[in-house]
Amino acid sequence: MRRNDLKEEEIRKREVFNKYLELVEEDVKTFFDFSRFEVGPCPACGDKRSVEQFKKLGFNYVSCKNCNTLFVNPRPPFSVLDEFYSRSPSTNFWVNEFFKPVAQIRREKIFKPRAQDVAPMIPATSHLNVGDIGAGFGLFLEELRKLRPDSTYYAIEPSVEMAGICRSLGLEVRQQSVEDVKDLDGSFDILTAFELFEHLHNPSLFLKKINGLLKPGGHLVLTTLNGEGFDILLLWERSKSVSPPHHLNFFNTGSIAGLMKNNGFEIISVTTPGKLDWDIVDGMIKKEKASTGKLWDKVALLDEKAKSALQKWISESNMSSHMRVVARKVK
Repeated sequence: MRRNDLKEEEIRKREVFNKYLELVEEDVKTFFDFSRFEVGPCPACGDKRSVEQFKKLGFNYVSCKNCNTLFVNPRPPFSVLDEFYSRSPSTNFWVNEFFKPVAQIRREKIFKPRAQDVAPMIPATSHLNVGDIGAGFGLFLEELRKLRPDSTYYAIEPSVEMAGICRSLGLEVRQQSVEDVKDLDGSFDILTAFELFEHLHNPSLFLKKINGLLKPGGHLVLTTLNGEGFDILLLWERSKSVSPPHHLNFFNTGSIAGLMKNNGFEIISVTTPGKLDWDIVDGMIKKEKASTGKLWDKVALLDEKAKSALQKWISESNMSSHMRVVARKVK
């Protein structure tokens, strides 16, 4: 299967996703006391100047005047976020009703291609230590191990259920958040973190921890949301990617590069290889009657060849909302 064939409906069923978002909205009322939220600087550059953008489910989104990062401010305390992820009904729904039914499709169309992208970083027959932070069901590591079987693979996953699944696959498992890993400093050749960075309460602290876990010259591969991506800019507060309390940080290609450099990394590449930007907008126009203006309503009527060409331009112009960063620990 080719990644160009990817469609939003295949990896997240609209009806199920909308139900999940409804549950999240209910959980916000249960778990979050906005009076306890903490005002802070930009998570990318540390600047305290910001511009109000919009509110969603009571969460206030602002953009940094210096680097244009979009982020939640004030922010919920880490302890509250941790409780939400551990105990909320919406989290249980996400695992059992949202993810599991499409897990094998995601394996083919997301995790296998990711493994194929990372495998060239591991020389054939070499033994490296590779860790996936927020490993989930272990699908990425399982696929990468098929391509490079001689290395050791660590799943760093705090969820009891998902850590157990990773153990059943024969992976080395640390059932804890990466910030709590104490005895593996300087152990890893490669660490990966997919669709995690936008969730973090303190991205800079996270990067400092990863830097300590990597060997000198070790690599970090992460994917996250680009706040200057096509579908996010077009849909803005209506975007389902703008999903509090999960998505707190929307870096852009410039701000994330600066953040990496400030935390001991050199950038190898920052790209936006996304495949779904137009499909997401197209679905919102056709399925949910979203108003995006006459131009985009017209584009929604074009044939698939024209839409594919538009998506190719979005990705190659670093305008996709799916962003990939490859960085190296400075020796």
